[in-house]
Amino acid sequence: MFQCHGRNKLSITSDIPDPDCMETYMRLVAISDVVMENNVPQTYDKIGVSYEVLRETRPDIILVRLPAYGLRGPYTSYRAMGPQMESPAGHTWIRGYRDGPVTDSGTTYLADAVGGVSEAFATLVALAHRKQTGQGQLVEIPTTESVVNYVPESIMDYEVNGRIQGPLGNAHTSRAPQGCYMCKGDDNWLVISSGSDDEWCGLVRAMGDPSWAQDRRFTTVLGRYRWQDEIDNHISAWTRDKDHIELMHLLKAQGVPSAPVYDQRELFEDPHMRSRGHFEKLTQPATGTHLYSGMSWKMEKTPNSIRLPSPMLGEHNEMIYKDLLGVTDEEYKCLETKGHIGMDYPAHLYDPP
Repeated sequence: MFQCHGRNKLSITSDIPDPDCMETYMRLVAISDVVMENNVPQTYDKIGVSYEVLRETRPDIILVRLPAYGLRGPYTSYRAMGPQMESPAGHTWIRGYRDGPVTDSGTTYLADAVGGVSEAFATLVALAHRKQTGQGQLVEIPTTESVVNYVPESIMDYEVNGRIQGPLGNAHTSRAPQGCYMCKGDDNWLVISSGSDDEWCGLVRAMGDPSWAQDRRFTTVLGRYRWQDEIDNHISAWTRDKDHIELMHLLKAQGVPSAPVYDQRELFEDPHMRSRGHFEKLTQPATGTHLYSGMSWKMEKTPNSIRLPSPMLGEHNEMIYKDLLGVTDEEYKCLETKGHIGMDYPAHLYDPP
């Protein structure tokens, strides 16, 4: 995970609570625009680097804090990872299958991505505000609340209509038929979605105008929604002996939203992704040379790419401490000798008590 998410970053180590390290940390704050932290609020507060303390070193500093539940409230001190933030946000409840337990929701967590996106956007807003006013600020982004903003329609449905939405699986609240259908081969699938008469007619044409599709119940959007389970059975029978990639091209030609469910091998070999040069080759000292997922945005006047592999622990200590912060060789050696900085975790962290 770190090999993917640590690219283009630098790494230093520091025992911040130590007075010597605190002094160098504040040197770093003095030349920084933004400080970001993602801990239980009490952890950062115990270190002694609150927003008020940072402002003493740099008055216009922007401190961005990303606690799971916020800096105040009954849940402030609670620890949480992705699933513990999605669950109280209502996301886990609606993302499973209709005929399965709520616990069967997979291990790819939206909360982690939502937190990063929210933090990036809020930081840019704070920087724009400082550019206009010269003022820094404390930015608080509770990840759980950010996830709530990704399920607003189900919340409003309850507020307005008193309905509690359950899990939908691959279905949709208004589009039908929509689902993930088994195709020919070993665990190959195709996603199809139809939400209008035109898309439905395109699907029917692609299927060869079967007689069952002429059923009067299926002539309207509402009718297809009401009888979507029966339609799904027919579509499943049609896709079962067909190649999922060839079928996608057939449906696209008829204007039907569809896509094959790729495994990692198919994703790497996909001609569209390769033609765009999405995957970039990168060499990392500990893991070797591999293709990595590249930048998902293209800017005509500011081209971007993966510039650095994920760093080793403390890999850039000397560069940051000596070149950027002006720490002398003697000071640096002293910090190393005391174990306040380094490129290895202390052995006692691995040894049992």
